[in-house]
Amino acid sequence: MASQLSSGDLLADRRYRYAEACLAEGDHEAAADLAVQVLDLAPRYTPAWLLLGRARAAMAAASGDPALREAAARAYADALDIDPEDGLGVRTHLVRLGVGGDLPAMSPTYIRALFDGYAPRFEHHLVEGLAYIGPQLVRDALPGVPGRFAVALDLGCGTGLMGAALRDRIGHLTGIDLSPGMLTLARAKAWRDRPLYDRLIEGDLIAALADMPGSSADLCLAADVLIYVADLAAFLAGIGRVLRPGGLCAVTVQSHDGPGYVLGQDGRYAHAEAHIGARAAAAGLEILTSRPAAIRREGGHPVPGRVVVLRRTAA
Repeated sequence: MASQLSSGDLLADRRYRYAEACLAEGDHEAAADLAVQVLDLAPRYTPAWLLLGRARAAMAAASGDPALREAAARAYADALDIDPEDGLGVRTHLVRLGVGGDLPAMSPTYIRALFDGYAPRFEHHLVEGLAYIGPQLVRDALPGVPGRFAVALDLGCGTGLMGAALRDRIGHLTGIDLSPGMLTLARAKAWRDRPLYDRLIEGDLIAALADMPGSSADLCLAADVLIYVADLAAFLAGIGRVLRPGGLCAVTVQSHDGPGYVLGQDGRYAHAEAHIGARAAAAGLEILTSRPAAIRREGGHPVPGRVVVLRRTAA
């Protein structure tokens, strides 16, 4: 049986590696031809369908040929037929092609696999490689009053960078993340001779928020998390439900100047400020502050973003 790592056929695996090299070098036609050869040998090897779709999509972009675009969409659809949980992130490519439908571009399975594999080098790459300063920006954006928050939720807590940045202002801290690998590292962290987190929950953020008692938290944090969320309606509605009146939520977002939200070529969502404001208001939240910020660098350039602090209204 084929897996993500091997097709189960040595010749197919060898040709797949050649196809990957061709795609990386920009020889899209050769990559597509080799992917077809792989699929002749191993027709249920999902990575080859994804690679075929990527090669055909690149050819379509270069030529403007709608037939190649349709062929790319069919290859992606075949990949999803084999792996409907989308552990390889095929949906993100469909969305970029403009045929993603109403499905979220990033499945929980894809995000979990992405971060489980990333966990051991996550902090070093994020802080050293991408100059990530999201937790410090969030700390600086929060008002000084109240000085401490009795109960806080760190949403998408990862390895605990955000929790560590604000632990001195928090009484009880719960971290929630989809990735077991990330949570293993967060669980190993200490603060003042005790665990950094009082509680860690593995699961989808929106589902976890739905399981929380209403009006039970004073602070919600989400640093570099909303880049994996398209429409913010359900996420902010969950936060609005769990926050006590007057409670705060601090998030970082990647920004763009158009309407709504977009999925960029970097595979991350960017949100317009008007989208954040509208979804927040519908969830019973008001924008307390919204500051431009570059929370990381990519390719040597700052990524435009914002640090937004929301407050639960009394209504």
